[in-house]
Amino acid sequence: MPHVELSLSGLSVDRERQQPGGGSLDPSVRRWAEAVATAVEPSLVIDSRALVVAMSPSCVRLLGFKKAPLGKKATGGALRLIDFSTAAAPLTDTEVAKVPPLLSLSSGRLARGLIRVECPDGACTLDAVATPIGEQSDVVGSLTFFSPV
Repeated sequence: MPHVELSLSGLSVDRERQQPGGGSLDPSVRRWAEAVATAVEPSLVIDSRALVVAMSPSCVRLLGFKKAPLGKKATGGALRLIDFSTAAAPLTDTEVAKVPPLLSLSSGRLARGLIRVECPDGACTLDAVATPIGEQSDVVGSLTFFSPV
């Protein structure tokens, strides 16, 4: 006698979302993206290519977007990083690599630091705490929480 099992679950847009350039999101990144998409805290999830996968509504407002810049590079697209000088010059590539979301991704470790970004009301300083997202033994993304300073 044949045996059939059926499991039904609701599908969300994020679960079915494909990464820009092809390929599905890693399960761990997808789960964190689903949580961040509705989180109260300003937070951001990037994938292994540093593309924005999810951004909380409060983070969207904090950074001055009308909607989350999904599929855009985290730096240059989502985070308009500037230095701490009065000139507020853009960061060099070397400096950008050290910001918590990217440092966590490249090092596979917790990263924390102050960053300065262009916000709707001018430059703002944010405390950023980032943790890598792992899938088996690989780092497949990064989760970052922001707090205005």
